[in-house]
Amino acid sequence: MIFLIFILGLIVGSFLNAVIYRLHSGESIIKARSHCVKCGHVLSWYELVPVLSFVLQAGKCRACKDRISFHYPAVELATASVFAAVLYYNLPLPYTLTISSFLIAIFVYDLKHYIIPDKIIYPAILLSGIWRLAFSDELLSSVYAGLTASVFFALIFFVSRGKWLGFGDVKLAFFMGLFLGWPNIAIALFAAFVLGGIVGIGLVGLHLKTMRSQVPFGPFLVTGTFIALFWGREITDWYLNLLI
Repeated sequence: MIFLIFILGLIVGSFLNAVIYRLHSGESIIKARSHCVKCGHVLSWYELVPVLSFVLQAGKCRACKDRISFHYPAVELATASVFAAVLYYNLPLPYTLTISSFLIAIFVYDLKHYIIPDKIIYPAILLSGIWRLAFSDELLSSVYAGLTASVFFALIFFVSRGKWLGFGDVKLAFFMGLFLGWPNIAIALFAAFVLGGIVGIGLVGLHLKTMRSQVPFGPFLVTGTFIALFWGREITDWYLNLLI
């Protein structure tokens, strides 16, 4: 089952690559044919096999020989790994796999374009709300967790006038609270700020960014969400043991 879910993750990751690109380009997600973003060459089925096609083509387009971005197989492998982890940790499969796909799309899109699209975040919020309403007895606590997180981020947004984070992060924080509930939302936010601080300091130290440079926060929030999703209980138990 792990192998099968990993293969499914590779396929979904390939689809997410298309979604991310077409949301930005304005192409139809359903009708448009997959093509090289440089020369427009329409890809055949054997050029669309996740990861394998990239390897066999040495990371280059068969038509124009231009390099294919490494982020395409990276997204496929990351999605496959997350899908396998969802199965390993025995989480609700259809729901969690779908939410994980939304999160990965948000991670990559924000990293590339510095924005969290409403076309991704609103369906994710709606799906989480429906799931909590239909299958969970923690709807109210999850809504409160989402509201608390989003209000906190909204305060940062308005105080900084949008300089420290975007309003998409406010929406993402609400989604995270709704999806994770309490106390996992606290773990996710703490992990996101710690990771963001470490990476930010590292980028400045390497002279890749300055103190005034923009760094998208969405990828750190998504990473924090996955940390809380897979290891939230262990982290909570470890912290409570420190207090005893």
